[in-house]
Amino acid sequence: MDWGPILLSFKLAAVTTAILFVISLPISYWLAYTKSKLKPFIETFISLPLVLPPTVLGFYLLISLGPSSSIGKFINSFFDLQLVFSFEGLVFASILYSLPFMVQPIQSGLSNLPANLKEASYSLGKTRIQTLFRVLLPNSKTALLSGIVLSFAHTLGEFGVVLMIGGNIPDETRVASIAIYEEVEALSYDSANHYSLILLVITFLLLLLVYSSNSKIFRKTML
Repeated sequence: MDWGPILLSFKLAAVTTAILFVISLPISYWLAYTKSKLKPFIETFISLPLVLPPTVLGFYLLISLGPSSSIGKFINSFFDLQLVFSFEGLVFASILYSLPFMVQPIQSGLSNLPANLKEASYSLGKTRIQTLFRVLLPNSKTALLSGIVLSFAHTLGEFGVVLMIGGNIPDETRVASIAIYEEVEALSYDSANHYSLILLVITFLLLLLVYSSNSKIFRKTML
């Protein structure tokens, strides 16, 4: 069995999750505490990948980021990047597609914290950044773990978006989900089963990690 698609899937999931964690912290913090009238619109935009068919998102990304589009030409000229049919394009598409899986758990975790935690931190002279990293996030470990693991697992199993934006280029965009589809089309069910079984076991273990860790954290909190 060719391990390239599996390793590429892990690379994509790891890079996407790391970037998502960084950009989701300020977004989640703002959504958790803002009273802006724009909040429903931002939440709707972030949540679209949860209900939108992946091929729809992939199609619009393909059109808007293609070499003949204005955005595609700008990125190619100023950053020397071609996002369509490249690993960088897969990362960009995966960030958009998995964004709600990182933002929503962290937002929920911050929203459920007692208000006096933040107020007490401010009264002690801590800034918003210090309060976020020293008070709020340490008390949202369950939400952080859920966001990280769910984003990683969701990216690992992507198909529609990565197929539309990345195609099927060996060692570049041929991730495990694409390899499974290709093997099934070729009636090579043994190979498809190997890829599928690996993803199934890994995803199961990741979700088991989330639920087990959440239960331990909950018991410690109750004690």
